[in-house]
Amino acid sequence: MENENHHKSALQERDGVQQPENISNESFNHIVELRRKQPSAQELIDGILKHDRAALSRAITLVESDNPTHLDKASAVINACLAHANNSVRIGITGVPGVGKSTFIEAFGKHLTHLDRKVAVLAVDPSSSLSHGSILGDKTRMEELVKDENAYIRPSASGDTLGGVARKTREAIILCEAAGYDTIIIETVGVGQSETAVHGMTDFFLLLKIAGAGDELQGIKRGIMEMADLIVINKADGDNIKKAKLAKTEFNRALHLFPPKASGWQPKVTTCSAVTRDGIPEIWDMMLDYFEMSKNNRYFEERRARQNETWLTETIEEQLKANFYARKDIASLLKKQKEAVINNEASPFTAAKKLLEKYFGKGKQ
Repeated sequence: MENENHHKSALQERDGVQQPENISNESFNHIVELRRKQPSAQELIDGILKHDRAALSRAITLVESDNPTHLDKASAVINACLAHANNSVRIGITGVPGVGKSTFIEAFGKHLTHLDRKVAVLAVDPSSSLSHGSILGDKTRMEELVKDENAYIRPSASGDTLGGVARKTREAIILCEAAGYDTIIIETVGVGQSETAVHGMTDFFLLLKIAGAGDELQGIKRGIMEMADLIVINKADGDNIKKAKLAKTEFNRALHLFPPKASGWQPKVTTCSAVTRDGIPEIWDMMLDYFEMSKNNRYFEERRARQNETWLTETIEEQLKANFYARKDIASLLKKQKEAVINNEASPFTAAKKLLEKYFGKGKQ
């Protein structure tokens, strides 16, 4: 009896549920192999032009790669997509952490998708090479937009320089435009010089602020104010409405002190609530007014041309830097020169001169 009870114990090991025949090790391995397989440049191009999000994501990952072996493939994809790009408006959005960028972008993006526009959101964060997470937090907060089939949210890898940010983000813009997105939103973290990089790759620059934070005017960098085409006082709801209106008046006064913009546009200030979505439609209407004006006076086209010129010079600088550090003989000499500089045996200028002479073949062979 004791043995019989022992065999009926709940702790007894039982056979697992038999797997159905259609799930075999062979099938599973085939699925894994498909995922591991790297698509060709042509497969990525075809997928992007068919508006395939998976192909778009893989292509962006490719152009963000620092692996020298990926360069030719990435260039082939970009070159093929260029003919299908430049059919969008590019909007830069900046603001300090806590200003409500994610909530605003979601409300703004949803308004645009309701108007049958296709929206791509890219993030520029120079610190993401360390944190690897800021935009992922944004994606979590943008619950509605991330589920919208007419929206695409993607982090843009920063690398270790703002030049890297600009190059990779510009290439991501081209890919998104080729994939059919007609409104590209570039978000910057808003705590450093990334605003300048974003301003240099967009058609319209929006500065997001909140009232009552103690920095209505004195805490704002003049340079960012001068770059802004529109200042939006967010969180203008509840008890903040009165403060937001006061901040709007102060910003309007400040903007009139700045020199006129080359575009001929007079920057504007408005208020909105990303939570209640009050003021969001008016913001888009202001942008449409700007795009119409800048296209009519050809500033839009001229600005795009200057951006491409900047893209060229930045790409040259990026490639020179990458090639410099990739050379083994340079890496060996760099190590020695760093030690010499640390030990005060050589000045940084002298060490740099020796390294550059070596790189350009002017040193001793």
